[in-house]
Amino acid sequence: MTFIHRLFYHPALPREYRTNFTHLYLDIGWFGILSGSAINFLNIYAARLGATGQQIGLLGAMAALISLTCAIPAGRWLERRPVNKAVFWTSVFYRLGFLLWIPLPWLFNNQTQIWALIGLTLLMGIPLTALSVGFNALFAEAVPAEWRAYVMGIRNVVLSVTFILASLGSGYLLDWLPFPLGYQIIFGIGTFGAAMSSLHLYFVRPLPLAASKTEPATPQPVSPPERQSPRRSWRAALRADIWQTPFRSPLLVMLAFHLAQYLAIPLFPLYFVHQLNLTDQQIGIGTALFYLSVLVGSTQLDRLTRRLGHHKMTGLGALGMSLYPSLLALSRNATGYYLVSAVGGFTWAMLGGAYPNYLLEKIPASDRPAHLAWYNIILNAAMLASSLAGPALAHNIGLGTALILFGVLRLLSGIAILKWG
Repeated sequence: MTFIHRLFYHPALPREYRTNFTHLYLDIGWFGILSGSAINFLNIYAARLGATGQQIGLLGAMAALISLTCAIPAGRWLERRPVNKAVFWTSVFYRLGFLLWIPLPWLFNNQTQIWALIGLTLLMGIPLTALSVGFNALFAEAVPAEWRAYVMGIRNVVLSVTFILASLGSGYLLDWLPFPLGYQIIFGIGTFGAAMSSLHLYFVRPLPLAASKTEPATPQPVSPPERQSPRRSWRAALRADIWQTPFRSPLLVMLAFHLAQYLAIPLFPLYFVHQLNLTDQQIGIGTALFYLSVLVGSTQLDRLTRRLGHHKMTGLGALGMSLYPSLLALSRNATGYYLVSAVGGFTWAMLGGAYPNYLLEKIPASDRPAHLAWYNIILNAAMLASSLAGPALAHNIGLGTALILFGVLRLLSGIAILKWG
């Protein structure tokens, strides 16, 4: 118990922060169960059902399409509600969708199942949009700025451990159980993890004075409140003014990165199944190695971030992310895949732990939902465009060539973050 206590609670950590931090750790731990089981194997399941690259791309694109249309309304909706309650309820409605994956093999044939999964991800995208915007705002209000890198590092460690266990266990079950029963059980395990994650989100509370003096000051209104028109223009409703602030540069460079990032993602399951001929257990081992590497990298995240800052860590992480698709294209067997997974996990630990804090330090403390809504828009615009364009381009130039090209684009986006971010 003493070791666990020291691992999760820094000696200088004020006691009043510990409840929030504990529930944030448990939230991500159960989310790791969900991610390592249901989410991790969804695209593999679709590929084994006979899904094309375009259909796998649509699995990611549907939620992005919804988010593009709902992000700004979600930001405005969050502004009028306690963010902790909004995050909890949107997480519940989003995660109910995982429960509906379980009976699909009993109801439909293979192709109909693929389209049913695409339709369900479309519907799940509605609450997911508000959850994505709201959780970042809640994290900023529940974790003081000086502790965010520390908490993010511990969350990455917890996520890595539970993801590894879930991924290895899922791969073993899928090889042992007949198809599709194994996937139905995996989806059930993921649903339970989703429910427990939402339960712990319920107990996360905003803290007074969570924003530090190092965060951007709240912008002052141009005119006194009594002179403002009661009818907001369409530009005001969309909060287009955010594009006239310094936050424009982070938005643009992260748009470039996410475009490059999501071009490759729909191609990975196709390469695993059709080029490397991996079994479910081998895929589970590879993803476990990925998150084992994330775990190792996360233990160094706080120290590296304090030395380099969130901006440089984000840029360097994006540079490192270029290695995964490029090296995967050169792999010819499971051993190569395992090596690529280990390298990719370490670079993701750097990027995934740094870029949310990089964005938060650029946002005024009292205007987070609107700024985060615009980030959510560019993220999902990139996801939508790239998830459709990546498979189409790979169909014309080949999977391996496309992966190398997309690796180069990730490299260029990392340079852009360092230079202009």
